Amino acid sequence: MKVCIIGCGNSDRGDDAAGLLVARRLQELGIEAREHSGEALELLEAWSQADRVVLIDAVCTGAPAGAVSVWEGSSAPVAGEPFRCSTHALGIAEAIALARVLDRMPPELRIYGIEGRRFGCGARPSPEVVAAVESVAQAIARELRSL
Repeated sequence: MKVCIIGCGNSDRGDDAAGLLVARRLQELGIEAREHSGEALELLEAWSQADRVVLIDAVCTGAPAGAVSVWEGSSAPVAGEPFRCSTHALGIAEAIALARVLDRMPPELRIYGIEGRRFGCGARPSPEVVAAVESVAQAIARELRSL
């Protein structure tokens, strides 16, 4: 089974770096993970050969900063509301919608969303998001060990 882990975000926009930080932490743990801007068409290409995809990105659901949400690709929101805090023009929600239409969904897709609150240019990630990064990285590592 080919697993593709993709952390999405922008490292210059505070909490929007959440997915990138998880990818970097997984790399420190010896797990292959990609850093990605989160642009929709590029995501379709990035996961094109994978059997199982794990995406990580910042979200805005109204939950407290650092809260973690997990969605399965078959039921993930495609309207884009949780992902509107992101700086990508067409991001994860649009990639999922497009992949469904084009029959390019990976067989398995799990999305980890980390609730952000700071998205200003040059902002540092909030302490709550930094704590959630470790939690999500450890959850993904456990998930991979169980495969």
